[in-house]
Amino acid sequence: MLRPPLRLPPRRAAATAAGPGRRLLLSTPIFYANGPPHIGHLYSALLADALHRYRGLCGAGPGRLSTGTDEHGLKIQQAAAAAGTSPAELCERVSGQFRQALARAAVSFTDFTRTSAPRHQRAVRHFWGALRDGGALYKGAYEGWYCTAEESFLPPGQIGERRDARGRPCKVSLETGHQVHWTKEENYMFRLSAFRDPLWKWLRNNPCAISPDPFYQHVLRWLEEDLQDLSVSRERSRLHWGIPVPGDSTQTVYVWVDALVNYLSVLGYPETHGEWWPAAHHIVGKDILKFHAVYWPALLMAAGLPPPERIFVHSHWTVHGQKMSKSLGNVIDPFACFGQYTVDGFRYFLLRQGVPERDCDYYDEKVVKLVNSELADALGGLLNRSTALSINPSNTYPCFSESCFPKILDSGEAKGMGRASAEDYEFVASVASLPLQVAGYFEGFQIYKALECIAMCVRQTNSFFQRHRPWKLNRKDPVEQLWLDTIIHITLECLRVYGTLLQPVIPHTADKLLSRLAVEPEERGLSSLTFLPRYSGLPCPFEGRQLGPDTGVLFHRLEKSGQHQTETKKL
Repeated sequence: MLRPPLRLPPRRAAATAAGPGRRLLLSTPIFYANGPPHIGHLYSALLADALHRYRGLCGAGPGRLSTGTDEHGLKIQQAAAAAGTSPAELCERVSGQFRQALARAAVSFTDFTRTSAPRHQRAVRHFWGALRDGGALYKGAYEGWYCTAEESFLPPGQIGERRDARGRPCKVSLETGHQVHWTKEENYMFRLSAFRDPLWKWLRNNPCAISPDPFYQHVLRWLEEDLQDLSVSRERSRLHWGIPVPGDSTQTVYVWVDALVNYLSVLGYPETHGEWWPAAHHIVGKDILKFHAVYWPALLMAAGLPPPERIFVHSHWTVHGQKMSKSLGNVIDPFACFGQYTVDGFRYFLLRQGVPERDCDYYDEKVVKLVNSELADALGGLLNRSTALSINPSNTYPCFSESCFPKILDSGEAKGMGRASAEDYEFVASVASLPLQVAGYFEGFQIYKALECIAMCVRQTNSFFQRHRPWKLNRKDPVEQLWLDTIIHITLECLRVYGTLLQPVIPHTADKLLSRLAVEPEERGLSSLTFLPRYSGLPCPFEGRQLGPDTGVLFHRLEKSGQHQTETKKL
């Protein structure tokens, strides 16, 4: 069949500019509504939430965090039939579960998109029209191996053979193990093959477009191969649960085209999206990288729009080294984890242990050990010791003594000056550099490294406190009292920095810590965070301030679970 010529529409100029004060959309994938949420979904959302919260604390300008549910497609049609309900009823229930899980996890989303919503469907119809009018679509016969679980056709090189549960041979996806079926249909095709060079140029000109780098390199390798045209509709006789193709009631819009447009519909496409797009950062799992880094940018180009600024990619969570699977009974329920580890405890574990470049393993003992060590003992213990009435009977933010801890240009000068040692100066320098380090790691999508640096500094602060044994100092001696106050002042300054930097990750615990230190809400931003100003001869607004109320232990130690939290509970 002859294909109409492809007319690439001119790119519309971006309405956003780089720099402070600009708008930015952060987005999770919209989650498929054929089953309840698990920790893989939660991890995507927490990464996006931490970036969104961090940006807000920096005063970087208007920001939005979008998430939602993908409610069309054959999987949902089949899941509803198996459950004896309608697709609409299934989506209503499951979408509610996702919204509830994200809210419980303190994900600060500003927008929750449902692809069943009229606003979204209108955007999809307009986007389809833009593809059609640009000559990017043609109708043709298509046949190949179709994977319902992945909602996509797979090339022959990605197909293998194994036996099903009854021992019969069947074809499967080599990457996921999902069963595939040979399908032949007359569909609308998208001329993806025409976009190999534009995609290559986009990525070569924007090496930070996809992070971390191993995923960027992976996409470049895909583009070294020929891109096959993409089937972007299904026969409506097979798939009725979806958006009809405009002008052709015999076809349903491909679920991935439908889903990807959510990043535009949330911004008011086709009218007001230009106020934000393309200032968008997508957070996605590696299993949907091709859809976001190849298909989506090509579709946008065909519709006359630029690709998103950045795509951040993360790997998966396994359970005791095994992939999560209903058949194995090891699907981890977020609600059970919140109950066992607390919301902040589980947020901290996933963001501290999750490494985007590689799969990470979950098991109960690992969560308990990490959270107890770093939140309950190291951070909580430090706050408790430095604010105890036996150490700080006045319950204030004590004064810093420049004579005890004089400013020096080189740590080698510390010998013989004041009460501080060379080790103390090195420790203070580490904490002073921490905000900039954390900023770099957040910018590079390495939140786990930011938390690693904070945890190291917390350990150093505990060592500083233990090294000088303030409880042994004689308060009746004015010189000793000066040194005691200085030790506590430095410790509280460190805790203030840690509490401020931890707000995007453990918001409730950070709020509790900062409230105990009497840090007011307007004093908790990152743009004005200054550590130990008295050391540099500057005033400290907290010095002499009465501490906030003691609300008890900062973070209670966790107990090991007798059984793993598996399978999602019924809501």
